Parts: sequence; C-alpha cells; structure tokens
Amino acid sequence: MLDIQLIRERPEAVKEGMRSKGYDHVEVVDELLSADEQRRSLTTQVQEIQTFIKERSREIAPLMKSGQQEEANQLRAETAAKKETLKQLEDELRACLATYTDRLLEIPNLPHGDVPIGRSPADNVVDGTWSEPTALISEPRPHWDILEQHHLADFERGAKVTGAGFPFYVGQGARLQRALVQFFLDQAATAGYVEVQAPLLVNESSARATGQLPDKEGQMYHAAVDDFYLIPTAEVPVTNFHRDEILSSESLPIKYCAYTPCFRREAGSYGKDVRGLNRLHQFDKVELVQITAPSESYDAMEMLRQDAERLLQALDLPYRRLLMCTADMGFTQAKKYDLEVWSPGQDRWLEVSSISNFEDYQARRLKLRYRPAGGGSPAFVHTLNGSGLALPRIVAALLERYQLADGSVAVPEVLQPYTGFDRLGTPRP
Repeated sequence: MLDIQLIRERPEAVKEGMRSKGYDHVEVVDELLSADEQRRSLTTQVQEIQTFIKERSREIAPLMKSGQQEEANQLRAETAAKKETLKQLEDELRACLATYTDRLLEIPNLPHGDVPIGRSPADNVVDGTWSEPTALISEPRPHWDILEQHHLADFERGAKVTGAGFPFYVGQGARLQRALVQFFLDQAATAGYVEVQAPLLVNESSARATGQLPDKEGQMYHAAVDDFYLIPTAEVPVTNFHRDEILSSESLPIKYCAYTPCFRREAGSYGKDVRGLNRLHQFDKVELVQITAPSESYDAMEMLRQDAERLLQALDLPYRRLLMCTADMGFTQAKKYDLEVWSPGQDRWLEVSSISNFEDYQARRLKLRYRPAGGGSPAFVHTLNGSGLALPRIVAALLERYQLADGSVAVPEVLQPYTGFDRLGTPRP
C-alpha cells in the first residue's frame, strides 16, 4: 500500500497515477482522506479521555483516605460518564479504522517515472529482442498437434479427472517438465538465489500482504472450509517469508527461488489463446524473489531481468522484452517487464516471464523493514520478483521451434543431461 503521508500531500498525483493504470474510481482517495482525518480526530479524543480517566482515578483514593467522600463520589460520577463517552468513541474509532484500512488497500501502486503512459497493451514498448523468430522447419505445427501425436500430454483425461485446464503430462512430456524445473533451479542457484520449498496454500493475511487481496479474489481458488487460498504464484508465500520482520542491512539483498505448481481460475479466458498449453488453471513455474534496500531496487530489477533472459538464451528461444505501459501493469507493480518467446507454430508471441518492482508497496502491507547501516529508524524494504520461468508456454515454444521434418522434436543441448534423451517422440524404426 502507499504511504499515507504521500496521499495526504499529493492526492491529485495519486489520482492521476490511478487513472493512468486504468482505475477510474479515484473518489476512493477522498474517502480515504476523510476517514484519515476522522481517525486522527477520534484518536486524539480517545487519548484525551483516557488521560482524564487516569488522572481522576489517581485522585479518588487520596480523597477517600482524607474523608472527602462527597468529592470522591463526584469524581467517580465524572469518571463513569467519561467511560461511557470513551466506549462510544472507541466503537466509532474501530469502524473508522476499518473504513480507513479498506480504502487504503483499494489504492493501487503508482507507476514509476520510466513507465510509458498507455491506454491498452498496444501501448507497451518493445525494449529489446534476441535472435530471429524462426523454427528448424519451414512449416512448423502448433504444439497441441505435437503433444497429441507423441502422447506427451493428455488434456481429455485431465478434464475427466479435474476439469479443463488441468492436463496430465505423460512419459517424455513429464520428463521434459521435470528437466526444465531442475535446469531453472540450478541456474538460479548459480546466480546466487537460495532455493526454498514453499507451501501451496496461504492464509488471507498472506494473500493480502502481497496484493492478491482485495484485487484478484476472482482469479484464486479458495479452500473455504479452512479459509486458505491456493497460490497463483510462489511470489505469495516466498515474499511473506519475512513478513513482520526487521532485517539487518547486511542481510540485503535477499534472493530466493522456488518451484511450485501455480493455480489460477483464469475466469473469463476463452478463444484461441486458451488452446493447448497457452492458458492453464494449474501449471509449473520457478519464481525468483528479491528483497533489497530502496536505493538498490532498480539495479536489482535489471539483474533479475537478465537472470530470466539468460534462461531463454540458454534454450535458444527467440524472445522480445516489453516495457509494460501503465494500463498493462498489475495493481501492485511500479514497473514491469514482460518476456515473450516466439511461437512459430502459432505465429505469435507468448509471455513466459514478468519481472516486477513493487518498491515499498508490498513491504508496507508485509510490515517488512530493515535497519539502515548508518543507524536511524527502520525503513521499508523494496520487493521484486520475476518468473524464471513459467513452463507451459516454454514447452509450447520448444516443441514448435525444435520440431524436425521426421515428426520428432530435438531437445536443446543444455537440457539433455536432465532429460536423458536428445529427441522427443523419436520415430520407431
């Protein structure tokens, strides 16, 4: 969430930042400021009455001891009346605090000054490209044909067992998935990330701390009996790992990587973009998370981006890097890159990684701070994350780029030690 002092001092700038991200209900800023003013007034009144009650309570015993019964009874009556007033004010303050918190959580992060202003994804900026978008054969087929031909994945049985968007991976398809996860984790370790195994369900406090609530309720699976949420990304549990802590400056930057399945309802998704592996309800991903001092976060963002890009280069998958415009960023992000691989069988780009800097927006919700090296009060950290990488569309791009004329698919050399084979679906003699 944003610093309330910033909102008090620059409400119009906050409203403009909201509009640039496509959030038109800017009246929430005025509602917040009204609740904030009432909160501060009520807090002052409560504190004054509490002080009055304490002072009068201390006076009663000496009056009783000296035989001044009438004066003591008068103070008792005054104190009792003040206690009734205090109870009413405390009830008002609790209601006001609830409104204040709700409105504060409804205000998105503001875009960084480098972010291009835009109205739609068409306004995203191509910030760089790598390699030519080609395949090994002149007329590559879409990956869903290859998956079916070599029985690498089974969508029909997945739909029978669970529902659409929950495929089985079979045989070499399952081994390819495992190989990619291991390769990505090994590369992350080489880049200095500490691997963690994270819970796949989180409580409401964790989902709220990273900004999934109250924004993406409709996209998360909710285990209602225990009030847990299935994670949409490892960002949620891993970023919450240090929630409510004060870190030492010497411990920064902190770099974690985690492999998890991810669960997303993808409500409202339909059409060609959901075919095959393009959009699933359950998928595997390796996530990279960093926690830094504020002065280092944008340098860290570029390094995190490079860590993700190196994976695509190692797999020799042509990609482009997009600097996302204001209208195509998430609720919590201050700046965001997307990495998109070329899908020759579909003749389109597929997003496989988002790299985001949240600045101190998540840290304020997390109550995650650090002690500056030179002393002084604890300050909020900056948090960042990026996909390193999401598997479904990587698999799609690999199958489409590396398919051969005989119908088999070559395995990139860097993956062969992990798969144990150099071809997928090698035709039998």
